[in-house]
Amino acid sequence: MTIIEEVAARLGLSTGDLEPYGSEIAKVKPQALAIRNRPSGKLILVSAITPTPAGEGKTTTSIGLAQGMARLGESVCLALREPSLGPCMGKKGGGTGGGRCEILPSDRINLHFTGDFHAVTAAHNLLAAIIDNHLYFGNPLQIDPRRIVWKRVLDVNDRALRDIVIGLGGDRAGVPRETGFDITAASELMAMLCLAEDAEDLRQRIDRTLVGFRYDGSPVTASELSCTGAILALLREALMPNLVRTSEGVPAFVHGGPFANIAHGCNSVIATRCALGLANWAITEAGFGFDLGAEKFYDIKCRSAGLDTAAVVLVATVRALKLHGGKSLKELEAADDVAVQRGLGNLDKHLENIQHFCETAVVALNRFGSDTDEEIAVVRQHCAMRGVPFAETDHFIRGGEGAQRLAELVVEKAEAHSRNFCPLYELTDSVEQKIRAVATKMYGAETILFSKRAASDLKDIERFGWENLPVCIAKTHSSLSDDPKLVGRPRNFEINVERIYVNSGAGFLVVITSDIVRMPGLPRRPLAESFDLLDGQISGL
Repeated sequence: MTIIEEVAARLGLSTGDLEPYGSEIAKVKPQALAIRNRPSGKLILVSAITPTPAGEGKTTTSIGLAQGMARLGESVCLALREPSLGPCMGKKGGGTGGGRCEILPSDRINLHFTGDFHAVTAAHNLLAAIIDNHLYFGNPLQIDPRRIVWKRVLDVNDRALRDIVIGLGGDRAGVPRETGFDITAASELMAMLCLAEDAEDLRQRIDRTLVGFRYDGSPVTASELSCTGAILALLREALMPNLVRTSEGVPAFVHGGPFANIAHGCNSVIATRCALGLANWAITEAGFGFDLGAEKFYDIKCRSAGLDTAAVVLVATVRALKLHGGKSLKELEAADDVAVQRGLGNLDKHLENIQHFCETAVVALNRFGSDTDEEIAVVRQHCAMRGVPFAETDHFIRGGEGAQRLAELVVEKAEAHSRNFCPLYELTDSVEQKIRAVATKMYGAETILFSKRAASDLKDIERFGWENLPVCIAKTHSSLSDDPKLVGRPRNFEINVERIYVNSGAGFLVVITSDIVRMPGLPRRPLAESFDLLDGQISGL
């Protein structure tokens, strides 16, 4: 048997259920997933406090927790997002964990994997090309070129493409107009792929996707451009979840990759259902801090897919607490238990946020080599005072063994948990009420300010009946507020809403705050400068 066949066998899948991509990766065929008829497993969500720029190890902790559960003899499977090339080549690096807690083969997963991101890019840009082709051949739908909302996408950080003019070069080059590029992880098509139940659901989502407005102000959807079938054809393989393994052989579905600060930040519903249907425990994560990815996980993904969690693991680190306690990035390696104490307000706010959803929390302290026993004791004692289960983990060094205590606590809490999650707002609330609920309850904001453009967007939303959609708020991941400089637990601040975009296919409204952009830029020294290919092996990743 190949490596991936052995992994599949752990889930009760046979060779005939797989579409192999070499010996270590396979896609799982739809028919193999449709015939499963067993009780659904328990779903565990891994989230985090407000992170430092390098992240606090959510993926590494998710993998460590899964490996820890496997050491306890539990049937467990991971459901994670695919990494984007943008951060890999930019500032943050790969998204496959680290140390003895990786999903493998990490180099292939971090770069091209099975081509899902490229398929989404091509399908998204096909729709963009068809829109411009429609303009070129007389524009029978009377689409207003100034009000086309469907941009192009690319899975590379490239700030020069945020705002561009296309169609230059004379009669044969098309109709000149302003547009731009988003990163593929912010594509509405990526969100649709991740929220769709199956191919037919995805078809309906594509059909109802808003692409622009006519001269008379009425909306134009993708169905009017007769390209849904072609888009689905390009996404045929991308719809199938990818199966890989962890460092210790735990099965992992890695499928879909929307960002959490500018999209909904969760892996696909299809992959999550696969993990739940094939194992007793499914472990998933939501991007960035609980205020971003986890809020959208509950209010968007769980609400639309009928999912619920048995427990939430909140990842914290000493260095993040120091940052929220007033230390600079250069000072995070120096021991300072006083700064850790000062930073606990950020941890407390995220614990309160978990309670807003009626969920049970377990704090996982992801230990780094520079952490001292005194600093960790501060966090342990604080959690004990709050009555929150706490586990110090060193899974990066020790693998599943280093997360075994965390696994024990999660199983204990999940087995005792019986409540369903509580959404922050009702879909029948007004759009302003939904935004206010998230901003005040999750972020701790005092007021919400709407720009003139956002107020105009609200009028269109109400006019065309999109007001019952949930909201997906795009804001900085570096702060609970919309100002990345406000660390810790800021209070009495305002949230600035600049635009509200309708993602009718994905089924939510994208609320843009402050200066958020949907196409990141590269840093002064991008990580791409350290990459190389030597004797067939990739280095620098």
